Amino acid sequence: MKHQLRDIEYFSVVAEHGNLGRAAEALGLSQPALSKSLRRLEKSMEAKLVKRTFKGVELTAVGAALFSHVRRLRFALDDVTREVADLTHGRTGHLRVGTSPGLSTHFLPVACATLLKEAPRVTFKVTDLDRETALSALRHGELDFTVHTLEASRREDLAEEYLFEVEFVVYASMGHRLAKKQHVTLADLAQERWAVMDSSAIPVQRLRQSFLDAGLPPPEIAVESNALPLRLELPASSDLLGYAGKPVVRHAAARSGLVEFRVKGLTYAYRAGVIYRKDAYLSPAAKRFIEILKATAKKISK
Repeated sequence: MKHQLRDIEYFSVVAEHGNLGRAAEALGLSQPALSKSLRRLEKSMEAKLVKRTFKGVELTAVGAALFSHVRRLRFALDDVTREVADLTHGRTGHLRVGTSPGLSTHFLPVACATLLKEAPRVTFKVTDLDRETALSALRHGELDFTVHTLEASRREDLAEEYLFEVEFVVYASMGHRLAKKQHVTLADLAQERWAVMDSSAIPVQRLRQSFLDAGLPPPEIAVESNALPLRLELPASSDLLGYAGKPVVRHAAARSGLVEFRVKGLTYAYRAGVIYRKDAYLSPAAKRFIEILKATAKKISK
């Protein structure tokens, strides 16, 4: 049994690397020793687990099924280890949180500060990630949860808890020619240049479509960047327009001198929430932090 468990662990490293040489190096084994371990496991399973390719190795259908189970067992063992540590040592825990740049700017700091007052020994690792990368990290056990956009179609293996809705607004510097207009229209914006996030992002696609639906040329993108501070500071010090969530813009307005426009015919909003694995262990600190996130969201939404 001991040898079989070790062989399964070695197999999982081969599956992760897709190459016997790299897996052997990661394990500190010789390649012949690793190959022998694979053959022994295949014999005990009575099935081929990998097949050789010109690039390395690929999993067979049986190998893929075994690897899926091994990953779940790894997550379960990690969860058990963390839960036992919480129960026996009274640790407040280390929280691994994913989020988008917009939410980490105005929302998460308030919630983090609240938990740190209650539990000074808790520690955080907060990482800005796009949504798909964050969901992948969740599935690989690299995050406890992520605070991100909630989409209409849910993933069966993930749980979601709604926090609030974020409306997007147009913004510019207080010295911009449109800043003093009482009513800004899409036609007013048609000749302007913009600093926006990745052009493939849904808000930017909606922005473009709004102009096209109104019979206007699409917005001229001068700067495209996923760096939120850049997208906020550039319009503050130039004639560029920006497009971002209202809470982010209002948070930045006090120090950067931004003014926001609500433009008829230009509406986009997204739902934000907490996302985590349904089968994941959430520590007491993680559960309390989610409660604080919900309370913070209610205050922001008022």
